[in-house]
Amino acid sequence: MSTDRPDPSSDGRDWATPDGSDGDVSRETPALEWAAGADALDVHREALMSSVPEVDDETPLAAQLALDARRRIDLDGRRFPRPERTRIITVANQKGGVGKTTTTVNLAAGLARAGLKVLVIDNDPQGNASTAMGLEHRAGTPSVYEVLVEDGRLADAVQACPDVDGLWGVPATIDLSGAEVELVSLVSRETRLRKALDTYLEERVARGEERIDYVFVDCPPSLGLLTVNAFVTAREVLIPIQCEYYALEGLSQLLKTIELIKAHLNPNLIVSTILLTMYDGRTNLAQQVAAEVRSHFPDQTLRTTVPRSVRISEAPSYGQTVITYDPGSTGALAYLEAAREMSEHAVQRADLR
Repeated sequence: MSTDRPDPSSDGRDWATPDGSDGDVSRETPALEWAAGADALDVHREALMSSVPEVDDETPLAAQLALDARRRIDLDGRRFPRPERTRIITVANQKGGVGKTTTTVNLAAGLARAGLKVLVIDNDPQGNASTAMGLEHRAGTPSVYEVLVEDGRLADAVQACPDVDGLWGVPATIDLSGAEVELVSLVSRETRLRKALDTYLEERVARGEERIDYVFVDCPPSLGLLTVNAFVTAREVLIPIQCEYYALEGLSQLLKTIELIKAHLNPNLIVSTILLTMYDGRTNLAQQVAAEVRSHFPDQTLRTTVPRSVRISEAPSYGQTVITYDPGSTGALAYLEAAREMSEHAVQRADLR
């Protein structure tokens, strides 16, 4: 398998901020000038988007190309709003193959690309999130296992993502596969990750570093102690749902588990976000599943859906997210749009403040 990393800028797209710099605009540009520049950029975006021809659903390929063009124009260089406090989100679904890890790393990369500070905790023994982020996770690497089982400091396991500024990760190693058994006999086994994360976030502030805006915890496809730790750690749950019938069957069990966690361990936990993945609008089944989910969870379900995409599947083989592997692809634009929608919810919804 190739380990070469395609240059994220190889597609010729400019990820710079509206004033042409790559730095933090809020630090270098006076507020009024930045606001004026942002307004001018929005006007320019609107003009470009209006130039994209309207296409109906009778030509699905042309419609997708037009949608991608509008998204590319609208999202390029855009900065997302910061939440008032750190949002800690567990990405969970006990059904395998629904896109939990893919959703975790790509939303995280999208938010970081838009100027936010993001931490991903890989709490899955498979370590796929670590692979996608390009993190070192060979046996012996400081990881989430040491944090959960050996009372290690989270700060000792945090690594910077090599491809995205503002994105960090805590890797999972093969040692984590035995953690479910080892946690059973430990004191406060359900709250160990939460205590470690709270300490890490406090330490960052004490050192004068910028606070983390988003923390994502990637879970294994089960409802064991690793997932329970993730639920206790989080304030929100994000559920990726594959647009197929079987994906709906496990949702009720997941919601019952979340209610148990709320009743006994984490009363503030809410299901804040549902993302429809592997969506194929050409099939009646996908449309029916999407309609069913939206009817039951109208406030939580994002408007954006993530389509099946070869680029999304290819990216981990290069140790990257699709956001860096092919920023202009349909999958990357869908995840970037979903990331923006999530960030806007933090401002718009009272239950997330």
